[in-house]
Amino acid sequence: MTTLAPPAVRVSKSTAAPGGGRGGSLIWFTVPALLIFTAFGIVPLLGVLALSFTTWDNIGPIQPSGLDSWTAALRDPDLLNSLWVTFLIMGLSWLVQTPMSVLLGVFLAAHFRYRGLLAVLYFVPLLLSSSAIAITYKALLDPNFGAGAQLGVPFLNQDWLGDPVLAVGLLVFIVSWQYIPFHTLIYQGAVRAIPQSMYEASLIDGAGRIRQFFSITLPQLRYTIVTSSTLMVVGSLTLFDLIWVLTAGGPGRATEALAVAMYKTGFQANLMGPASAIAVILVLVGLTLSQILRRLGGGRGDESQQEGV
Repeated sequence: MTTLAPPAVRVSKSTAAPGGGRGGSLIWFTVPALLIFTAFGIVPLLGVLALSFTTWDNIGPIQPSGLDSWTAALRDPDLLNSLWVTFLIMGLSWLVQTPMSVLLGVFLAAHFRYRGLLAVLYFVPLLLSSSAIAITYKALLDPNFGAGAQLGVPFLNQDWLGDPVLAVGLLVFIVSWQYIPFHTLIYQGAVRAIPQSMYEASLIDGAGRIRQFFSITLPQLRYTIVTSSTLMVVGSLTLFDLIWVLTAGGPGRATEALAVAMYKTGFQANLMGPASAIAVILVLVGLTLSQILRRLGGGRGDESQQEGV
């Protein structure tokens, strides 16, 4: 009897040990990005952290001072006000931007020619400089020479930048007006990635557009909402140029966010130690909120609920 030999097993040449072959060569493509991130991200952050344990007036030598700068920063009563203003602007901006961005993203996701033109028009505010936008709004809302005084519109002819409530509301409006297009673009791409088979199956079950939106679109946008919200949080924490040109933190300290307080402490009061401590607090708040949003999103942020396209 002839014994049949087992078939030969062909070993794929593409399989390589970790650290070698094709997979190992691809790792080297991440080295430039890692070096740039280290040089412009990690090293400055470590420098600010080290500076927060010193005393420096921007002119003389840097003197180590232990926890004196942290004590001065944490005991400053204006720090709590800056934290409150930062969270207030962050929360109000999120409440305005997220629903508008989701609705506009769903609307622009449809493949119609005129919606592509609208998408371009909606994106224009994002291309403008924040400082230029602040100067423009400041001129338009001037109670003496602005649009309200020239057109005779009582609603526009108010002391927008002199009233604390109006100043915060105006700031939230301008931030939302400028950055809603960016988040709309994110949601538009996410909606277009949702499989059409899900909508077709819901049509068979008799679901209308509103039911599809709440039962299919919103659940599929969960991770996108987390990503968009994280960007809003980071943007609110680092918001400086718009506030500085528009109100400089006023009236009083009604719009003095953490970034503005850090600038005033470091470059107007020449207290770089406490200013660096405020900067570290900004980083810690941002990291904490990002992790909270990731947990609220459920599981890992890099997972996907979608079937694909």
